[in-house]
Amino acid sequence: MTQDQALAIMKSGANVFLTGEPGAGKTHTVNRYVDYLRQHGIEPALTASTGIAATHISGMTVHSWSGIGIAAELSPYDLDRISGNERIYKRLSKAKVLIVDEISMLDARTLGMVDQVCRAVRRNHLAFGGLQTVFVGDFFQLPPVAREGRGAQFAFRSSAWAKLQPTVCYLSEQYRQDDPAYLSVLTAIRSNDVRQEHVGALESRAASRAGAGQDVVKLFSHNIDVDRINDRELAKLEAKERSFSMSAKGPAHLIDTLKRSCLSPEALRLKPGAAVMFTRNNQPAGFVNGTLGTVVGFDHDTGFPKVRTRHGSVITAEPMDWKIEDQGQALAAVQQVPLRLAWAMTIHKSQGMSLDAAVMDLGSAFEYGQGYVALSRVRRLSGLFLLGCNRRALEVHPEILEEDRELRLMSQAAESEFGTMAGDERDDIERRFIEACGGRIAAEAEKKKSFSVEDVRKSHPKAYSRWSPEEEQKLVAMFKDGRAVKEIARQLDRKRGGITARLKKLGLIES
Repeated sequence: MTQDQALAIMKSGANVFLTGEPGAGKTHTVNRYVDYLRQHGIEPALTASTGIAATHISGMTVHSWSGIGIAAELSPYDLDRISGNERIYKRLSKAKVLIVDEISMLDARTLGMVDQVCRAVRRNHLAFGGLQTVFVGDFFQLPPVAREGRGAQFAFRSSAWAKLQPTVCYLSEQYRQDDPAYLSVLTAIRSNDVRQEHVGALESRAASRAGAGQDVVKLFSHNIDVDRINDRELAKLEAKERSFSMSAKGPAHLIDTLKRSCLSPEALRLKPGAAVMFTRNNQPAGFVNGTLGTVVGFDHDTGFPKVRTRHGSVITAEPMDWKIEDQGQALAAVQQVPLRLAWAMTIHKSQGMSLDAAVMDLGSAFEYGQGYVALSRVRRLSGLFLLGCNRRALEVHPEILEEDRELRLMSQAAESEFGTMAGDERDDIERRFIEACGGRIAAEAEKKKSFSVEDVRKSHPKAYSRWSPEEEQKLVAMFKDGRAVKEIARQLDRKRGGITARLKKLGLIES
């Protein structure tokens, strides 16, 4: 299923499970839906299974949003207490759309409790109290964490999931990996069909700690390895150290949640020469979460760090906010320079990132999906430097394999069903859903401005697709040759706006 098809299904008001392989565009698609809702005056409830995932979407954990906290089960007293909490009551009563990101790390028991609370507070017997519910994630990635010695079941085993019966939207396009040989390895791991040629491809990327390269981020299973390497490498630099302290505003318990979840540390220590990674998205400024670079100095006026990215552009990293929002209102916020030391990081914290290259030691992988998450961060085989790998690193949870086949079939059925729907009928369904949510119907003039990626690609085949190194080389060569942006766009089958944006990102023209 394409991103546009999945977006159309969500616009219909259907409950959805949005899934797909790493790099398929799940985050991009759900962000498009969030923008669509906000354009129509509807503020979705943005939640996630973990604090780190929640900070990526400026939302809160689904545990905090629903009021269940760390509870292992809910008694009638608990439900009454939560329903009687004015803030939670207003939050859940006003909500129209609930989005839960990184659903793979949420266990069935917790999902069931969220459903209980939604039905109780909203006084609605339907699943999740009648909210349009959108689950986002990939069950092949990191699994739910067991609590109190009890095994954790996947969210799709919950009776709440069964009652919801979400329409499965399985994205099939690939925007991260552009190396067929490497994509074959990842597909083999995902389908539990790892053969000798796949093992051989990984073994061909074996590297020593000394030969892996100091300018490539290292991924490890455990925090202790990450901290040791980052502290050691920073200490090696002889330049003067500068420290940037995080500021905070809001209730203490929410601030603590943000501090634990923020990828930038509370006290950020930097020196010229430090390997760093941006921890937030700011595409107009030229970086996204995962952009790597090196500190080259500090701004003379502001003192903020200046970072040279791998593409050669120099960016001054100014402080940004991490917020917990509810219905568009900030409940708490922390502010920090959006950087972290990046000689090393944990596999868990790399989830959702795209990296040009990475050194990884999978010899200590201990969870199903851990190796798959790490390997799928890298765009191509040539960017992989493998220090070690155990068998578990190449395994995915056996329970997911059978479920995945069923999910793909369900997605195909949904694609077929919605594909036969007439345009007028689809528009009418979308309009009725917006009205049911109390949203604003777009004026006819605004509707005409809307477009789909598929429509744009009829005249610009490569519009919105990821740039390959070869394309970037052609772009730079043509620009330095004095070609006009219009001519470059025609040669590369892209839109002029896309060419201009790329030239800015490469530092060839000013933002």
